Parts: sequence; structure tokens; C-alpha cells
Amino acid sequence: MAQVTLLGFWPSSFVYKVIWALKLKGLDYEYVEEDVLYNKSGRLLKYNPVHKKNPLLPKDPHERALALFWTKFGEDKIPALCGFFITEGEQQVKATKEEHEQLRILEEQGLGDKKFFGGDEIGMADLAFRSLAWWLPVMSEIAGVKVIEAESFPRLHAWTQRFKEFPTIKETLPDRSALLTYFKD
Repeated sequence: MAQVTLLGFWPSSFVYKVIWALKLKGLDYEYVEEDVLYNKSGRLLKYNPVHKKNPLLPKDPHERALALFWTKFGEDKIPALCGFFITEGEQQVKATKEEHEQLRILEEQGLGDKKFFGGDEIGMADLAFRSLAWWLPVMSEIAGVKVIEAESFPRLHAWTQRFKEFPTIKETLPDRSALLTYFKD
């Protein structure tokens, strides 16, 4: 029996952040599906996640600080990037423009010429930007808005492809068709 039990809801990108972190660390876990948004079980409400030092961060203090900065940037900015999905007309145009400004910062200053945000390997900052690779394209398709196109954001686009193809990530991505159906409803 696994020492870690992960309570999650399959369409949540936050759950996949944890799944991928556990898999990247080679930790066994038991996944228990729950409707964590609308029907929280007593078990979910009772337990808090285990907090331990996370080796997905670089050892070098400067690199660690950068990774933490970009992780925080991702956690703060990525949810706001979906503003185009819940708006229409002029508001959607404005939200898309603001989204592109944030993505430009991320592409130029966060990713730069690196393969992943932390360099050659997936790290904590990459997990913070997970939604850009899988969930954001689904929502942009539904909204009819182009988001991370190769012409506009070549480095971010390439990163999304590498991220999705990374074996640990690829084997656990949620079904795209199911996500489309879920977010359309």
C-alpha cells in the first residue's frame, strides 16, 4: 500500500501538478477520485498535504530563487490568463491582449533559451505552468481564441510540446476529449 493518498478531481490541473511531482520523484501513491469542488468528503476536509523539502528545486541558491519566483508567477498569473474563456466581445479582446502581455514576459524572461524553466530538466516552475500545455489550449479551442501559437510565442510553444511529451507527463495527461466536453458544459 502506498504511503501517500492523493484525493483529486480528474479535470483539475492542480491534481496533475501533484501527480507529476510524485511521479518525477518516483514516489508511490494511491489516487482517489473525488468531486473536490462540489462534494468534499470528510476525509478530504480532515487531512492536509504532507509538507517536505522539495528537491524539484535547484540546489544553487540563485537558480532556486529564480525557480521560486517563476513558480509564484505561474501560480499568480496563470489562473488570470483564462479571462478570455469567461468573457465575450470587447472584454474577451482585452483579456486576450492582457494574456499575451503576460505570456511575452514569461517567454522572454522566464523561459528564455532554456529547454525547461529550470534548464534541462522539468522542475517546480514547469509544474506551475502546466496549464499552458494542456488545459489552456482546450479552453482556447472552446472560446475560439488563439493563445500560444508557434508564430507568436515560439519558445513557449516549443516548451509546451516538450512538456507534454515528457514521459512522466505524457502517460498521465487527462483525456483531451473528456476535458473539452467537461469545459463546454
